[in-house]
Amino acid sequence: MVRRCCSAGSVPLPGDFALVAAHRADELGNLVYRKTARNFGPVMAAAARTTIVQVDDIVPADALDPEHVVTPCLYVDRLVRVDRFVRVDRFVRVDRGPTQSGGPL
Repeated sequence: MVRRCCSAGSVPLPGDFALVAAHRADELGNLVYRKTARNFGPVMAAAARTTIVQVDDIVPADALDPEHVVTPCLYVDRLVRVDRFVRVDRFVRVDRGPTQSGGPL
């Protein structure tokens, strides 16, 4: 038995919240992204009912070049300024010795 998720003419359901990371925003909520954040940030901001954006810097409303704005303030509901994004460069496995069973982890 094959189950169809979407049939012809169906409308996709929007998400309730989108958590988006952007490089810079102005006080109105216009967003500028860096690197690969441009791929899904604007799409997620437009698809959700409520968009919460984590930004490195919030600048005055006239400080951003309009040519660099990727997501307009129409899609942004909340801005959260953080000092720095927490990024993990690599995961390191820590050898804690043998387990109780005597085998490796």
